[in-house]
Order: sequence, then structure tokens, then C-alpha cells
Amino acid sequence: MHDLSGFQRDLLYVISGMDRPSGQEAKERLEEYIDGDINHGRLYPNLDTLVTKEYVEKGPIDRRTNYYAITERGENQIRERREWEKAQISVES
Repeated sequence: MHDLSGFQRDLLYVISGMDRPSGQEAKERLEEYIDGDINHGRLYPNLDTLVTKEYVEKGPIDRRTNYYAITERGENQIRERREWEKAQISVES
């Protein structure tokens, strides 16, 4: 997952927590976290990157709307990232 931007990682996390969201649904969920607006020119190229890297699959809902779903490769990338993060953080109680 080192090859993703922070925005792309956030999109991947959002998609992994939803059941085949549309791009708009993923955008709305991410906007709740970042507390701001995400325009289509930023959203869809980044979703396409996740699809190209095979972290997310894309399919039709209807003629104008696609769904996005995390792939096994995407799940593995999240798992590996979380393990790496855990190893980097030293928390003392």
C-alpha cells in the first residue's frame, strides 16, 4: 500500500467498510471524515487508480452508476498496513 497516496488509502478504507458503495456513497462517507467537499475530478481518478492496482473492483449498478468493492488483494494490503503501523507505534500505558 506504500504506492498509494493518503487520499487513496482513505478511499480504500472507506470502501472496505461498506457493502459495494457507489462512488458517490464512498465520497459522502469520506467527506464525513475529512470534513470537506471532494470534487469528481479528484474522486474518480483516484478510484480508477485503486481499480487499476486491483485493490478494488468496479462494476455496474445501472447505466450511470458503478459500485466499488474491496478485493482480496485490497484486504491483504490493509492487513499488512495495519501490522506495519502497529510495529511503528510504541504506546506506553
